Amino acid sequence: MFECGFIYVAPGLDPEKQRTTIPSTDINMTVIGCANYEQAEAAAKELVAKGCTAVELCAGFGNEGVQRIKKAVGPGIAVGAVRFDFHPAFAFKSGDDMFQ
Repeated sequence: MFECGFIYVAPGLDPEKQRTTIPSTDINMTVIGCANYEQAEAAAKELVAKGCTAVELCAGFGNEGVQRIKKAVGPGIAVGAVRFDFHPAFAFKSGDDMFQ
């Protein structure tokens, strides 16, 4: 079974409330919403502790946010990111401008 996670970041999210696991026969994906990078780092560590070997990040994460997650989970975990240079849902700002 492949365990993976997707973390999205936006103001007002609560990682205890905005979460679900989407199961299938071959892949389980846990989705967690976070209000800032600090919460996202904690969520990423939690995912890895539960067996996730890959973590995908939403386009709200800027370059610095992606690096923070990579550092939090360590080199053995694949970290990927959906990319917008500037996120349309955040008035075309980068997550780096909003969540530091």
